[in-house]
Amino acid sequence: MKPLKSKVSITLDNDIINRIKELSEEDDRSFSQYINMVLKQYLKNTDKKDAE
Repeated sequence: MKPLKSKVSITLDNDIINRIKELSEEDDRSFSQYINMVLKQYLKNTDKKDAE
């Protein structure tokens, strides 16, 4: 069973939105899926650094 998701509203700079859209299309993912993937990787890397 997939984990539940919550909707949030955030404000992003246009250049960030445009770049994420480009990257998500290249990776054949939706905008939302791509942001989730990037944030998960960032948090994983942050947790590794904190553990050191």
